[in-house]
Amino acid sequence: MTGADHEHSDSVVVAAQWLADQCAPPRPIVPALRQRFGLAPLQACEAIARARDMKICRAAFG
Repeated sequence: MTGADHEHSDSVVVAAQWLADQCAPPRPIVPALRQRFGLAPLQACEAIARARDMKICRAAFG
């Protein structure tokens, strides 16, 4: 993974963690993530998927 890719994945993880922590996520989510974290549309979608996985793991394992 190159430095630029790593920076992008870090911002996706940060966005996913933020989203997973929200009790009432903003709607629509993709534009909110793009504006708040400067993500591309695909990165915002990846953050949403990661946030969903984080919430599932939290529910399953506490």
